[in-house]
Amino acid sequence: MIEIVLLNYLKEVLSVDVFMEIPPNPPDTYVRIEKTGSSEEEYIETATFALQSYADSMYEAALLNREVIEKMKNMITLDEIFKVKLNSDYNFTDPSTKKYRYQCIFDITY
Repeated sequence: MIEIVLLNYLKEVLSVDVFMEIPPNPPDTYVRIEKTGSSEEEYIETATFALQSYADSMYEAALLNREVIEKMKNMITLDEIFKVKLNSDYNFTDPSTKKYRYQCIFDITY
């Protein structure tokens, strides 16, 4: 599963915890990954992921987002991955929890 490949990769290369869902008592700073879509053509699969960087300040969330983007670019070195493309990134602060976060969207072909 591409979700497991991505989760394991990010856990190895990032300086913070990485989750697929928000834990009951999350740390102050962490990254959450969410698969938002996928497709397949001629046995080549593509998935779109949202990677959310949570932190105590907007500045820290933005810095963590940059770290995620840089590490994601290096994911191309994995044997399972054919292409990694940054689709978008932006401030995505959660108004309901008032928790600062940035989000980057990646398209991964594998």
